[in-house]
Amino acid sequence: MDLKQNIEQFKGQPRLPKFAIPKRYDLYLKLDLSACTFSGLVHVDLSIVEPTKFIVLNACELVVRQVFFTNSLNHRFTPCDVVLDSDDEILVLFFDEVLGTGEGVLRIEFSGALNEHLKGLYKWCFISSLFSHKPFVVLFVFGTKKKNTYVDKGVRKNMAVTQFEAVHARRCFPCWDEPALKATFRITLDLPSELMALSNMPIIDEKFDGNVKTIYFEESPIMSSYLVAVAVGLFDHIEETTADGIKVGVYCPVGKSDEGKFSLEVAVKSLDIFTRYFSMPYPLPKLDMVAVPEFSGGAMENYGLIIFRENEMLHNDLHTTAARKQILTIVVAHEVAHQWFGNLVTMEWWTHLWLNEGFATWISYMATDIMFPEWKIWNQFLQQTNGGLRLDAQEQSHPIEVEIQHAHSVDEIFDAISYKKGSAVIRMLQGYLGDEIFQKSLGLYIKRYAWNNARTEDLWNVLSEESGIQVNSMMDSWTKQKGYPVVSVKYKDRILEFGQSQFSSSGFHGDGEWTVPIILCLGSYDRRKSFLLESNFEKLDASELFPSSDEKNEDEYGEASWIKVNVEQSGFYRVKYGEELGARLRKAIQKDCLSETDKYGILDDTYALCVACEQSLSSLLSLMDIYRKEIDYIVLSKLIEVCYNVLEVLRDAIPGLVNALKEFFVDVLLFSAEKLGWESAHGENHLNVLMRGEVFMALAALDHVKTHDEAMQRFQAFLDDRGTLLLSADTKRAAYIAVMRNANATSRDGFESLLKIYREADSVQEKERVLRTIASSPEPDILVEVLNFLISDEVRDQDIIYGLAGISLEGHEIAWRWLKENWNFIIIKYGAGLLLTHFIGNIITPFCSNEKADEIEEFFMSRMRPSFAMNLKRSIEQVRIKAHWAESIKQEQQSLQDLLKQLAHRDEL
Repeated sequence: MDLKQNIEQFKGQPRLPKFAIPKRYDLYLKLDLSACTFSGLVHVDLSIVEPTKFIVLNACELVVRQVFFTNSLNHRFTPCDVVLDSDDEILVLFFDEVLGTGEGVLRIEFSGALNEHLKGLYKWCFISSLFSHKPFVVLFVFGTKKKNTYVDKGVRKNMAVTQFEAVHARRCFPCWDEPALKATFRITLDLPSELMALSNMPIIDEKFDGNVKTIYFEESPIMSSYLVAVAVGLFDHIEETTADGIKVGVYCPVGKSDEGKFSLEVAVKSLDIFTRYFSMPYPLPKLDMVAVPEFSGGAMENYGLIIFRENEMLHNDLHTTAARKQILTIVVAHEVAHQWFGNLVTMEWWTHLWLNEGFATWISYMATDIMFPEWKIWNQFLQQTNGGLRLDAQEQSHPIEVEIQHAHSVDEIFDAISYKKGSAVIRMLQGYLGDEIFQKSLGLYIKRYAWNNARTEDLWNVLSEESGIQVNSMMDSWTKQKGYPVVSVKYKDRILEFGQSQFSSSGFHGDGEWTVPIILCLGSYDRRKSFLLESNFEKLDASELFPSSDEKNEDEYGEASWIKVNVEQSGFYRVKYGEELGARLRKAIQKDCLSETDKYGILDDTYALCVACEQSLSSLLSLMDIYRKEIDYIVLSKLIEVCYNVLEVLRDAIPGLVNALKEFFVDVLLFSAEKLGWESAHGENHLNVLMRGEVFMALAALDHVKTHDEAMQRFQAFLDDRGTLLLSADTKRAAYIAVMRNANATSRDGFESLLKIYREADSVQEKERVLRTIASSPEPDILVEVLNFLISDEVRDQDIIYGLAGISLEGHEIAWRWLKENWNFIIIKYGAGLLLTHFIGNIITPFCSNEKADEIEEFFMSRMRPSFAMNLKRSIEQVRIKAHWAESIKQEQQSLQDLLKQLAHRDEL
């Protein structure tokens, strides 16, 4: 067999061959930050498990310089051929002699370049004019998603960072880059002597040689390669020690240690919560958290060294909004939870990544609720559920558990469906089994698989053992098939009839079938019934739920006349009520009989059915009118979201009704706006602060004249005095939207002022706020200027998405034209990765016509890349779904016109 045949047998394989298994890595890395190169040496303790002439491991974009293997008898074997295959990212070592079974050490010298592709070990250059006068943070990270420079005495110096999840450790050093091939890691690092260094484990020694110092870290416990991490830079540092003796450190940009205090507090509390919940102590001696200026994700859960994007970890009392504080809490708790669920117990293969992320998302809300019960965070979890419901109702959806043949598919398959639907079905299961059984089972699961790998089925088996319920068969219907059901409910003579069919936003029902946990109540939350809907049609005798056994008409029972299915929205499904039941629920809303979560659910389901053309827009608007005095945050937030979405489609369907619809939406929101006012009251609760920001942003986006006038006055006061109390962090976005809605070619002062605020801002929170609002202008020339600004060197790559998400409804045709004209520049500058999906999704999904969908498909026909193919198809499907809805809306133009007139003149009657 020649060399080519030898190599071919290893190509195109989903996993590495198991001739040799790594047990321990001794890794040394040396960076030349001026030349943007690195070199290294790795010794890998191996177990040769079957006689072989080959050792096959992962490596990518590395230069391999010297390799040999030494067995336990101290016999050295030098490979006769060393082949680095770039297509499969494997390093094949071919030996003349057979390597016998037993232990040995593989030694590899290697080098590489700091790349610019935001994966592996890569470089990142910051424009020094964007910094304040203070020294800036420098980072070198393994297991994150970033890279930096810092300014030293006016000289810009390069720094580097890595992103290893899912398959990028191989870009930094040769390794067995699969989650099941766990090993211990001992890391040694050469760095400039003026810098600090962190890794998964504490430092045990430092040695200095001129301007270079060598730092030695303790050997780690057994872990997967994607969790290895090192950080090098200039930091301010604060720390606390938990009651269990764990040192928790927070590393911030120089001068910003105060902004790390809140995250430190959350991390310490989270460690305590999860230690108790899992009945298992945190297993490492320390937990560090580092904030970096640029990061492709929110955070990365590296074992013992979590890396965060700055705005996900830093909290500033002046600049941080209530919403950002809440997100920060959830993100910190999420990453800390991974130290058990993901790091201590790791998925056996990337197929099961959904469970890691879905579980960490779910339990981060649980921890947040324990820390801040007044936030009612479980109510807000419905926004996570809704995100999963929306995406999973498309044809371009996929099961949350997908059999991933090649690890490179992880980035494509693992998306919002995986963690949003994943966390929602976990919560549904928890609700069905009960808190006590669920917690006990999780504790047993962690103990059973600690330091090992597990599959989704392993958790289901433990839950089945503890509960006596066949969890596997129940959960397979939710994890191994795409989509979810719409449960139809009809009622007659105290008999409830239930049906289920696969829900689709396109209106075409699939043939899926689910085991659906149903919780319903009749007229009171004290009268509940739970059961499993296991077929497409079932009947339920509801007589036991009535307060009396006599034969009176149920309407005489007053509040007992309504029936709510999916109580508290705990299930991952939609509900479609018969006409009579729907009317009763609307009365229950008017009488304030329902919880905020159930009011949310009724509105959300009605909207989804409307999009699918199963209910009319007139019926949706009539329902929304009932919510005009709503003061519950989660319901009002959903109401605002529906306003935006309906307006987007009506602009295409019936342009002549846009102004009337805006006036109706303004009228619906004014009660809460007037009740809240622009300024916080002393001691005001967190949810009111959240609500104020969203309501006034909505009114500004809807061009409410009074809101614009007030916002512009407060914005001017802010320009005159940046410390003014007239514009808080939570209302600034509303003011900025008003500024941009009023900006035009002859009145650019507000626009120029926002650019100035961005350029002078020392806080990442203020920069993010400006970017989220600056594209809300309806003026074509200004919008093009903003879009060009977003792809300039003034905006970090990671932050471009904020601006793209804020493009005005009027501006998407302009943005689409701009994207086509700048496509070649964008793909050259940013590559074909995740950022490109944001360009595509945010710019094309607001369209609502099949003609536009055809145009988009034609443009991308010759420009398709595998990295964004799925997201492009999903975006085009969204356009076609809205096109179908728009056609349906046109058919009810007269009834909509009559309804809006009636609602507008109601107060005069």
